[in-house]
Amino acid sequence: MQTYTIGDISRKLNVSTDAVRYYDKEGLLPFVKRNSSGRREFTDNDLGYIEVIDCLKKSGIPIKDIAKFIQWCVQGDETLDKRLVFMEEHEKQLEEKIKTLETNLKFLRWKKWYYRKAAEAGTEKIHFLPGTTQVDPEIKQTFYDRSDT
Repeated sequence: MQTYTIGDISRKLNVSTDAVRYYDKEGLLPFVKRNSSGRREFTDNDLGYIEVIDCLKKSGIPIKDIAKFIQWCVQGDETLDKRLVFMEEHEKQLEEKIKTLETNLKFLRWKKWYYRKAAEAGTEKIHFLPGTTQVDPEIKQTFYDRSDT
């Protein structure tokens, strides 16, 4: 059976060695064996687990939840339903985060456009309703209507 070092895993999966060590320290890699020198030895079977762990971590899922998921994976087929529900719940949460981020990005792009136009004109008064410091809602709406995102 082919074995890999932590460096091999890092290069193969584009995951930092520090991240892999952290996952191990947090108990997320109970299946990883160590050689007689105490070094971690990874197998092809471990690659998929690490890929899932890294994705879940980067998605903002708490370590304790990832640990529970990995425990279910190690337990085998009797936990398939639990794992499916876990993925469905976290997919929904991630979709909500993405929606929020897209909304925030659109607003930041509006403000960037706002300040670019104000800088070009030398004043932000070009965006205000006459005689006020309120942004003309039509200007903002026009930006949103024209923006691709």
